[in-house]
Amino acid sequence: MRYNRIGNYIHLVDNRNKDLAVSNLLGINITKNFMPSVANTSETDLSKYKIIQKGQFAYSAMQVGRDETIRLALYAEDKPAIISPAYLVIEVNNDNELLPEYMMMWFQRPESDRYGWFISDSSVRASLEWERFCEIQIPIPVVDEQRKFVALYNGLLTNQKIYEKSLADLQFICDAYIENLIKSEKPKVLGKYIEQSDERNNDLKIDNLIGISVNKVFMATKSNKEQLDLSNFKIVRPKEFGYVSVTSRNGEKISIALLDGETGLVSITYTVFRVKDPSILLPEYLFLFFMRREFDRYARFHS
Repeated sequence: MRYNRIGNYIHLVDNRNKDLAVSNLLGINITKNFMPSVANTSETDLSKYKIIQKGQFAYSAMQVGRDETIRLALYAEDKPAIISPAYLVIEVNNDNELLPEYMMMWFQRPESDRYGWFISDSSVRASLEWERFCEIQIPIPVVDEQRKFVALYNGLLTNQKIYEKSLADLQFICDAYIENLIKSEKPKVLGKYIEQSDERNNDLKIDNLIGISVNKVFMATKSNKEQLDLSNFKIVRPKEFGYVSVTSRNGEKISIALLDGETGLVSITYTVFRVKDPSILLPEYLFLFFMRREFDRYARFHS
């Protein structure tokens, strides 16, 4: 399959909200989704904002290098919205040649983001300007093949959403169970059942550098291990917890996670701890307690 210059299949659209008929102001996040704008528009002239219609793309050329993301989103709602004049509105020339959904599917790939970062300019904003964006080449099969790929992709997304909803339902059940225990059982001080671990990577045998997300999971970090002295990093082993005491910058969530994979290294600013006796308190049960939104509120309140 031949690769084709994307600029041959798309063009810019610049329709402004001159009559103020549209009031739904949106932005784009780094996950390539539209979101309600948080801008204060009380003194803003919305007539200069761009209108985006169903099947069109919003694109922000700025900070592609900084975010390592091509901030592009396909608008799928029936009612039009408005976006910042700083954004570009992109439209496909002919959807019998290139489906907007297929194009969006291509740019959802992490590899597309990495390539966009690679070809972004060297300015402070690390931008990927329109002219350079148009030079990106993608495989464009016949439109029937594109429809098959899009249908398969959408099917996978639907399955993922069903799975996530099932997890949310299970979380709700677990939270309710814990809340009932809190009301019916006499509480015990947690410190009696856990202990800190301060094991360091002195022999440099471990190089699996991990961090903790606000979703309470361990994840690979973006830190350059070649420039770090890993001997002083803390070791976290399976069934041990990692914990970041700072709450103010994490969306009022406690960054805490139970390691379920291979042994890793965390920053010396982290606290690592473990359950003393799993026959009395299961680490997984304790983690259910930490996963509750009520625990995040409690921790933030007591910080």
